[in-house]
Amino acid sequence: MALKNDGSAGLKDPLGLDRQSTALLQGELAWDEAVLGQGRLRIRSVVTLRWALVICEATALTLAATVFALPAPYAICFGLVGLAAWVNLLVGIATPGQRLLHPTEATLQLGFDILRVAGLVALTGGVINPFIALIGPPLVLAAATLSLRATAILGALAVGAVAAVSIFALPLPGADSLLSAPPLGYRLATAVALLLALALSAAFVREAAQETARRALALDVTQAVLARERRLSALGGLAASAAHELGTPLATIAIVAKEMAREAPTPQVREDADLLMAQAQRCREILARLTETPAASDEMHERMSLLQLLQEVIEPHRDVKGVRLEAIVTGAPGARKPGVRRMPEVIHAISSFVENAVDFADSEVLVTARFDADTISLEVRDDGAGIAPEILARLGEPYVTSRPGAEGSRTGHVGMGLGFFISKTLLERTGARVVFQNGRPRGAVVSVRWPRARIEASHE
Repeated sequence: MALKNDGSAGLKDPLGLDRQSTALLQGELAWDEAVLGQGRLRIRSVVTLRWALVICEATALTLAATVFALPAPYAICFGLVGLAAWVNLLVGIATPGQRLLHPTEATLQLGFDILRVAGLVALTGGVINPFIALIGPPLVLAAATLSLRATAILGALAVGAVAAVSIFALPLPGADSLLSAPPLGYRLATAVALLLALALSAAFVREAAQETARRALALDVTQAVLARERRLSALGGLAASAAHELGTPLATIAIVAKEMAREAPTPQVREDADLLMAQAQRCREILARLTETPAASDEMHERMSLLQLLQEVIEPHRDVKGVRLEAIVTGAPGARKPGVRRMPEVIHAISSFVENAVDFADSEVLVTARFDADTISLEVRDDGAGIAPEILARLGEPYVTSRPGAEGSRTGHVGMGLGFFISKTLLERTGARVVFQNGRPRGAVVSVRWPRARIEASHE
């Protein structure tokens, strides 16, 4: 469904932006500030680091007790190790691994590890225990992913912990003559502890850097998609449909024609293939000019009902054979029906979810909009097999996909693992909360919820 743009001009602000562009820009700035406030540390990185520390500590304590027979308060030490394992199990089960931690939560998680390692060291020799180096990895991970303030807090905590265990600590097991002649076992333990600390630090800093680079690349793609959708939204209905729908077929024609020209058995066939390439390129240039000079927006074009929004996102997929699409709008009793702003990022994201549902549905896709006095929510539900647990745990991250190849896809699209990431990112920029889950008894469900004021159009 396409609403026609009659070409009336929008109001300009002092920077020369129309009202819609200004609102979108303000939304982007607010979203960027929110992301900076959330930090860049995922819960999965914290859980993995803690498991690595637990394994190192449990191994060292076991060897000290069984192989070297060193005296130490093993019951308390293993109790601290068991506490870390128990906390990690609870965190890993209760929280999705892809979730970004709030700076306060991340500081508490890493601060717990620093204090726990300090407690173990205090029970087994204090600052002269070589395994005090294991305080380093949580601090290094914080430095790579958290804000300067959070890193400074954890740094101060680490300094205080080291100072405390250097004064208040039990003797180092089996080290009576340590100051005069350190035994070989102590020197080897020191080397092992330092190597472990360096390896863990390097591994997790590298993981954080790679994750940052991958997300930055995916966000660049998101920006490109959003820019394209804004240009298409500003065009009239027919021009927008042509620019959006003809781009991929023209690219395919150009590629096939190029292969025909390269393998042409006769000059006549080569000449025909060259003509095809030239005409396809001309069509792409025409579409490019259309997208470079979009028509101005108007108030009628910028406002739509929830039913119009649902019809627009499912319309491109109605021709898919074997799948029935249905759109339903419901509201709370007494709640006023909202009109929503036409937002290119919302239309693109929900359409992407519908396309994915069509690919994986058995026979039906249901798109539902609900509203009450405070919120507006959309839900895309299919009756397929649902999302595999290993995919569901990471869905919304870049480069995660189980979409079939083009030959096995109803819509003909090949999964590259960016669709859900782009859609989730675009929706979060509008103030939405996006949840992926499996339905009951079967199928997949994507739920999107906004505070009503974030997407509702004004009544003027």
